[in-house]
Amino acid sequence: MKTFYSWYKKHITSAIFIGLILGIFTGLFLAGRYEPVLTVTNLIGSIYMNALNMMIFPLVFCSIVMGITSIGNARTTGKITAGAMIFFLCTTALASLAGLIIPRLINLGKNVKFEMATSDIQATEMTTILDTIKNLIPSNPVAAFANGNMLQVLVFAVIVGFTLIAIGEKGAALLKVIDSCNEVCLKVISTVMYFTPIGVFCTIVPVVEANGTETIISLATQLIILYVAFFGFALIVYGSAVKFIGKESPIKFIRAMLPAALNAFGTCSSSATIPISKQCMEEEMGVSNKITSIAIPLGATVNMDAVSILMSFMIMFFANACGINVSISMMLIILLANVLLSVGTPGIPGGAIASFAALATMAGLPAGVMGVYISINTLCDMGATCVNVIGDMAGCVVLKEKIKLDD
Repeated sequence: MKTFYSWYKKHITSAIFIGLILGIFTGLFLAGRYEPVLTVTNLIGSIYMNALNMMIFPLVFCSIVMGITSIGNARTTGKITAGAMIFFLCTTALASLAGLIIPRLINLGKNVKFEMATSDIQATEMTTILDTIKNLIPSNPVAAFANGNMLQVLVFAVIVGFTLIAIGEKGAALLKVIDSCNEVCLKVISTVMYFTPIGVFCTIVPVVEANGTETIISLATQLIILYVAFFGFALIVYGSAVKFIGKESPIKFIRAMLPAALNAFGTCSSSATIPISKQCMEEEMGVSNKITSIAIPLGATVNMDAVSILMSFMIMFFANACGINVSISMMLIILLANVLLSVGTPGIPGGAIASFAALATMAGLPAGVMGVYISINTLCDMGATCVNVIGDMAGCVVLKEKIKLDD
């Protein structure tokens, strides 16, 4: 049994991909027939979705608090942390802007029509920016969690995080509790992810059955555009940063970072790639261990540029496909929330699911889009994780040039 468990854990990405393919063919085959089978897949898919949704709010809250407090502690390391944070936050903001502007310019998803296989929820009525700002701070944090007000939960997490930094040792006990809760959330999510091949199969079957071949073509087109955006961003932003700020050859950088990038692509985990990233930068690019020991683990926590692009692309795609207008004010709200959520996104496979659920709620998207997104999440996550890790290493090259260390 242990042998099978180890093998399955190692090949879960392949299993998810197989589940996706089988789900697509099963959905096409079941179109208009075998209703009992569709009922069963709907049931299992709903159970899987509920298991994921169960941990979204506590995971987002705990991960953001832990991310903020870890950054606060890292300030004692001085210039390296400050430089890394400036680089990561600037590139994340650029990624969010690119993810919001490009899909809008090309009308991504405009001609796609989704008939949701699960019951839809009413789109949220968006108020003005002033009303949104007025309601940012929750008068009752418990109610914010209970009512699913993700924006208030995010703000509450930020307040708690910076307060814990301010009070120092007096907050250590609460920080340990939040850290433990964060670990519990991650463990639950990780356990649920072992059932992802089945969950993907059962969530994609009703969607394909309801929408047919047109859905498959539209999602494939979306993935191609998304990957072009991913690696176009990496080439332009990271390549320019390495060449003009880091004063290094982009070709040399590409050769050096390739082993870590491929590992990230295969494992969908930036955290699991940390040792390889450090080795690549230290041995091939001559970056000091003092820099890599801080910048790369910090990047695995806060540098989620590709996740930002992914979230923005998906929100715009589904909004257009579902006929929901995303106003300029909503775009700004999503941009700000996207940057904040990307900092709290765990560097593990499937970590972006919670972020997408949060942003989808803000945008007023129907509940059924989660099933579609989860079914292609692994394919999206592979490219996103790869680009995130490249960004971590590009940051190291920039810091090597800009920060003079005292030996």
